Parts: sequence; C-alpha cells; structure tokens
Amino acid sequence: MTTAPQMTTRAWVELTLLAMLWGGVFVSIAIALQEMGPFTAVLHRVGWATLILWLVVWVRGIPVPRSAAVWGIFLVMGILNNALPFFLITWGQTRIESGMVSIFNAMTAPLGVLVAAMLLRDEPLRPHRLGGVALAFLGAAVVIGIDRLGQLDPRAAGQWAVLGATLSYAFAGVWGRRFMQGIDPIMAATGMLTGATLIALPAALWLEGVPSLALSPHVWGAIAYYAVFATAGAYLLYYRVLAMAGAGNLLLCTLLIPPIAVFLGWAILSEALPTEAFLGFGLIAAGLIVMDGRVFRH
Repeated sequence: MTTAPQMTTRAWVELTLLAMLWGGVFVSIAIALQEMGPFTAVLHRVGWATLILWLVVWVRGIPVPRSAAVWGIFLVMGILNNALPFFLITWGQTRIESGMVSIFNAMTAPLGVLVAAMLLRDEPLRPHRLGGVALAFLGAAVVIGIDRLGQLDPRAAGQWAVLGATLSYAFAGVWGRRFMQGIDPIMAATGMLTGATLIALPAALWLEGVPSLALSPHVWGAIAYYAVFATAGAYLLYYRVLAMAGAGNLLLCTLLIPPIAVFLGWAILSEALPTEAFLGFGLIAAGLIVMDGRVFRH
C-alpha cells in the first residue's frame, strides 16, 4: 500500500497558500458578476491566465507540442477542467452564495473517486472510499435540503449547476490520467487553458456580446485576482505542491478551501449561510477524511 509523502513545513505553507488562493476565487467572481455576465467573467479568467502562462512557457523555453493529437487532448481537457466547470460554477454563483459554491465544490474528490473507479482499472472502489463517498453525498444532500432534492427553483438550479461542475472535474481527472502523462505540467496547464479560451471566447461573444472594458477598479481587481493569482499562479503552485506533497496530501487543500471561502463571503459580501450548509460540509469533510484512509492506518 502506498502512503502519502510526509508534509514538510514548506509543503504546508505552500498548500495553505494554494487553498487561500482558490478559497478567494468565489468572492472575486461574485464581485466581477456585479458588472458582467457569467460567460464574460469566465472569458476574463481563462483568457488572461492563458496569456500569462504562455509568457512563462516562452521565458522558460518549454517545448511546445506540434502534434494535432496533443492539441486535441488539450482542447478536451480545457473543456472538462476549465470551460465547462467554470461556466457552471460562475452561473451558479448568480443564484447561490459564494460560500455555498465552495462547499459544493468540495464534492470534486468524491465524484472523482467514483468516476475513476468506473473508468480506470487501477482505481478500485475500496470499502473505505465507498464509505467516504456515501458520507460526502449525504453531506451534499443536507446542504441542498433533503426535502428540496426534487425541486428545481432558481436556487436549486444553481446548486445542481455547481455539482455538475464537480462531475466535469472528475471526468477531467480521468482524461488527464489517460492522455496527459509525460507532458510538462506548465505546458499542460497552458494547453488546456488555451483550449478553454477557444471555447469561452465565442460563447461569451454569442451569449453576452463584446465585453466592456469600462469596469470599476474593484471589478478589475477581482478579475486580476482570479485570473492572474487564482488561476495562472495557482496552477504553477499546484504542481509544486503536488511534487512535494503528493496527490494524497492535496486532499487537505479540498478541506481548507470552504472555510476560507465562507469566511471571505461573510467578511466581504456579508453572506450568511444556513445551518444546513455547515452541517453538510461537516459530513462532506468527514467523507473526504474517510476516503483518504489515513485515519485507519494509525
């Protein structure tokens, strides 16, 4: 049985920084949505991040793939891991609180385990993982409201949209495992964000028109945060943490993001979440801990 690498002080610091960067995404998107539609907000996110990562590729002299097949892989990854989930999350934020979005976003790991078990032979659904997934799904049901699971009012639609985004992330994880092994991580991030931009640009133009650049300074600040720091910068940091801490310890990041996002939503946007949201997150967090399996090895 493989175990996650030991967490050094540096790994903890960078993991916490990554969680803070991603935890702030939801509030910054909510601010951007004050002056633009969700599709334009996504275009800003992937477009500026793509330009920054191409600059990094150029400065570091990273080889650029010439194969059409590789760019096809990047395009699919960009749809599954960026364009589609970013659209769903941002659209969902027009209907539910940013902190609520971050709680549902924590379902990425349980859904990832299920999808991997269905599509990858080397990812069996072991008992502790199945138990963790069940706990997480119960938590999601509590957040939605068990008595409201069959309803589809605007708020419920926003919740289901974010859950749809986590399912897209799960399929992206499998796609990356199958087809993106051996590609330089920075080039992989640049390629998939390029693919996402190729999808986001026509979608935003068609659905919301030519983006206005006459935005308030605080909205530009929000865009700069979620595009430059929480997307381009976070991807660069993500691969550093992955190399130091391993994929297992990155699950800790999933646990840290919602509390950060909920606090920022309360402090900046005066959001107040219902008690069910916190109870549900507790169950999701418990599910993630059970899935991780380390509690059974001590």
